Amino acid sequence: MRIISKRRLREFWQQHPDAQSPLETWYKVVRKAVWANFRDVRITFANVSGIPLDCGISAIVFNVGGNKYRLVMRIEYALHVVYVKMVLTHRQYDSNLWKDTLCDG
Repeated sequence: MRIISKRRLREFWQQHPDAQSPLETWYKVVRKAVWANFRDVRITFANVSGIPLDCGISAIVFNVGGNKYRLVMRIEYALHVVYVKMVLTHRQYDSNLWKDTLCDG
């Protein structure tokens, strides 16, 4: 899969250094993956969730770093592209403000 963009991952782990190793591991696994649908993602990562949003899109959310962080993305399966939208702390994720941000942009 093509991942857009690793920069968001780096920016997050610069503020949360303990996230670097799990995010780099996630990146390496996803880069080699070939996913045709959400079921394929679940085969690779059992801790992934598909979250339907009120605006009609679905966010894919990974638990990272022992459930300490959330990686929010969209996947275009036909294009084999993963769009990293945001990396959040558990507290930021629980606020649900990320849903509005994702729908607005």
